[in-house]
Amino acid sequence: MSSVLYDEPGPKAKARNIAYTVVFLVVLGLGLWWILATMADKGQLESEKWSPFVKDSKVWTTFLLPGLWETVKAAAISVVIALPLGAALGIGRLSDHAWVRIPVGAVIEFFRAIPVLLLMVFAFQFLVEFTDIESDFRPMYAVIIGLVLYNASVIAEIVRAGILSLPRGQTDAAQAIGMRKGQTMTYVLLPQAVTAMLPALVSQLVVIVKDTALGGALLGFGELLYQNRAITANYGANTIATLTVISLIFILLNFLLTSFASWLERRIRQGKKSTGAVLSGDTVEATAGDAGKTP
Repeated sequence: MSSVLYDEPGPKAKARNIAYTVVFLVVLGLGLWWILATMADKGQLESEKWSPFVKDSKVWTTFLLPGLWETVKAAAISVVIALPLGAALGIGRLSDHAWVRIPVGAVIEFFRAIPVLLLMVFAFQFLVEFTDIESDFRPMYAVIIGLVLYNASVIAEIVRAGILSLPRGQTDAAQAIGMRKGQTMTYVLLPQAVTAMLPALVSQLVVIVKDTALGGALLGFGELLYQNRAITANYGANTIATLTVISLIFILLNFLLTSFASWLERRIRQGKKSTGAVLSGDTVEATAGDAGKTP
């Protein structure tokens, strides 16, 4: 079936697409076979390297699940702070007042330009030099500060782009009925922009979850990836197996997050469709009849 975006492929194109698919699957299969064969030659497929994750529940209760909880906790706190802060910065950058728009834009561009890992390191050193926070909590606080500063600036740009993507007529219509700019933003633009922004916001939330691993790699934050060291030290040289299990947990966590976001997006779209007024035929005829009467 043809579409506005593309034409239906003909017989030759279909045959070519099938051939490309077959070649891709063959190459993928050969790649997987090579990886497994290499791992087998290096002894990475031996049962004792994978058995702790199946036979010993302490691996999960002592290392993996606590690490997962730290990852989720740091990501959740960062999201709760970064989302409203990013929305406020995005709206501030759209301000008509230069004294608001210019400083907010400078803050956004500054923190967007710095790698999130560098922000975490700066935050950690700041906490060491200028605060009395206990050393056990500094890595988590540094990770949260770095994630909030970087992702709030990115979310601000997502919010700004989502609002600017709306037709100009939405703002004109709100102004025509006497709404102030704050009311227009709150009641007209933001509710409509949420749906457009949701895919980008979900992608950024996934980035926040994954970036918690940076704190474990450099600052000693006891998140999920950091547990690789403890598991390897307690159960032998099974680094590949441990990293594989941790990767699968990250994949599952992000899959649940994106699935929830997709469900939420569908609900929002359905809710917007259901808010439209539906008139019956009798109502339309009665309205038309009343319109034709002279006062």
